[in-house]
Amino acid sequence: MKVLGIDTATPIASVAIVDDKTVLAETRSERQGQRADLLLLIDAVCVGAGVAPLELDAIAIGAGPGSFTGLRIGMATAKGIAFAANRPLWAVSSLAALAYDRPGLVLAILDARRGEIYVGAYRDNTLVGTERVMPPSELPAFAAAFGEPMTYVGDTLEPKETPSGVAVAMLALAGARVDVLVRGAPSYIRPSEAEIRYPDGVPGALRKR
Repeated sequence: MKVLGIDTATPIASVAIVDDKTVLAETRSERQGQRADLLLLIDAVCVGAGVAPLELDAIAIGAGPGSFTGLRIGMATAKGIAFAANRPLWAVSSLAALAYDRPGLVLAILDARRGEIYVGAYRDNTLVGTERVMPPSELPAFAAAFGEPMTYVGDTLEPKETPSGVAVAMLALAGARVDVLVRGAPSYIRPSEAEIRYPDGVPGALRKR
């Protein structure tokens, strides 16, 4: 089964095509500010894998948490491809993709900006507890509560690591394969800055009816 995996949760976009457990092509780029850049990455992996979009069996997207703009671009692009190709869209956690296929207890960490981090603990690709957002000062106590050694991985550490399209595709293949094409939405965990600043709606914007 050929799956296109996409993650745009961080400034480094990652795209890959896997066929079951075989990686056919993979690429990363820091230029994910525009949707057109992401489409170029997707085109590159399709060419590299020798797979046309209509030959894909499914699309998998890293749904976050992460950059609000990046997640919206990734989800919209993935939905567009899945809709055009009449293929299912599967969503997985970007933190889970970061922790993918690592032994033991893994603490996945991504920069949440505003002086905070996104954190998720995983064992054997399974979430332990819940994903959350917190200031870095709370991380030692959060980690100590598990009472066991763990591996740390993330884009705030050295070496810096970010979720991969390969991991997104692999997790989606191993998961429940629920099609989220219609109702799928990014997982932000916390409200956007606009929601915090304007809880009653952005001034001058049209109200929902």
